[in-house]
Amino acid sequence: MILVYDGSFEGFLTLVYEVYYEKLKPTKIYKTLPNEIIFDEILELITSKEKYEKVFNALKIKFPKDCFEKILNIFMCDSKEFEMALLEYIIIGFKDFKQLYNINNSCVFFLNSLEKELFRVTHKLTGFIRFEELEDKTLYAKIESKFNVVYFLGRHFLKRFNNQNFIIHDINRKLAFVKIENDYSIKEVAFFDEPNYSSNEQKFQKLWKSFFSGVTINERTNLKLQTQMVPLLYRTYMSEFKN
Repeated sequence: MILVYDGSFEGFLTLVYEVYYEKLKPTKIYKTLPNEIIFDEILELITSKEKYEKVFNALKIKFPKDCFEKILNIFMCDSKEFEMALLEYIIIGFKDFKQLYNINNSCVFFLNSLEKELFRVTHKLTGFIRFEELEDKTLYAKIESKFNVVYFLGRHFLKRFNNQNFIIHDINRKLAFVKIENDYSIKEVAFFDEPNYSSNEQKFQKLWKSFFSGVTINERTNLKLQTQMVPLLYRTYMSEFKN
């Protein structure tokens, strides 16, 4: 049986409910059906507030805090197919939470590795992200990322920009971490107009490029190593790589 859900966290917990209580035996889980012909039985699930809240509350009560957080973290790895492993992980946890620490379980090993990859991506972006100053002095940064990391980046910079308003905008996912005064939240950005930058921003851009040029030793330029250390994925919005 193939299960299809809407891609949301609530939708996935609804799926967990159906599998657990209806004794379903899925072979694959999709957010959207693929184009190829499928001969298996297909069940499209409708997100239910009652069902996902029941599963969510059960997870908070029965799962250790780190295991509960792992479930939330894994759902941020939205470019990976994690659903079957995460479903197995949750079912194992309901039966015996101690098994969630047994890396001999293939789902546990896979999810542990995926979570580490999520944190590696986040860590890299904390160094590669470039903020630009808007007219109202808010700091604004665009990112494109393998995983959905705006929340983790936002929490990281809250500690460093304590008195500064800032926005971290995930262009592809149309999400933004917005910190204004003492409030912060993640907002959906359906439409986006290029913001107006401050009069000082061009000076800051030139400083970045001057610094980058100043630390470069032309005789030791190694473009292959540079690409390994700063992958092309992260360069789009880095000031020192802009033309």
